[in-house]
Amino acid sequence: MLQNVGFPGLMMILVVVLIIFGPSKLPELGRAVGRTLHEFKSSAKELVSDSKDDAADSKPSQANS
Repeated sequence: MLQNVGFPGLMMILVVVLIIFGPSKLPELGRAVGRTLHEFKSSAKELVSDSKDDAADSKPSQANS
């Protein structure tokens, strides 16, 4: 869906966001989005590393059986 949004579409979205939130709220909104993305990426990395650790832990116990 986002592949079909070109430069004019992005500009339109930016104008609408600017109208809704105003220029003074945009930096705060950008920081909030950045923090949210950072937390999401960190959580995803933790889940992947936990699942790898769990898989590594389960392999030796299966070999001992």
